[in-house]
Amino acid sequence: MRVMYPGSFDPITLGHIDLIERCSRMFEEVVVAIMGNDSKQGTFSMAERLELAQESVKHLPNVEVKIGDGLTVDYAVKENCTLLIRGIRAVMDYEYELQHAATNRVLNPKIETLFLVADPHYSYISSSVAREIARFGGDLKSLVPCNVADRLIERYAQEK
Repeated sequence: MRVMYPGSFDPITLGHIDLIERCSRMFEEVVVAIMGNDSKQGTFSMAERLELAQESVKHLPNVEVKIGDGLTVDYAVKENCTLLIRGIRAVMDYEYELQHAATNRVLNPKIETLFLVADPHYSYISSSVAREIARFGGDLKSLVPCNVADRLIERYAQEK
């Protein structure tokens, strides 16, 4: 089965990678779809996110990272995926993701959503937390891969 894990991945975190690794063991093919999000101001461009994510999952031969466009369900169809993967860290995530899953079902009843609970070691991690810690020069090693940590440090050093 070919599945899609959509997200903004700005930047990709160790929590995202854990979910991708788990999916790569459960499914034949995993498409990590970097989707634009008009409600979020991006720290990294879509091309930078693609590069960082590809580098972070290069050890997984059945995982492709792509830049998606349009509605997630439409992009899933374009990529021949019938299952969307979403990570759940806490109740707040569940409420948000449930609303999106229901909307996606209305838009395309052939697309299912599977919620995977975050590993407790990563349940506190988010891209926004990583960005905030990077902004103040904090230690990123428990939040993001080394390639991402380096780019975050570089990005926020330019702002100073």
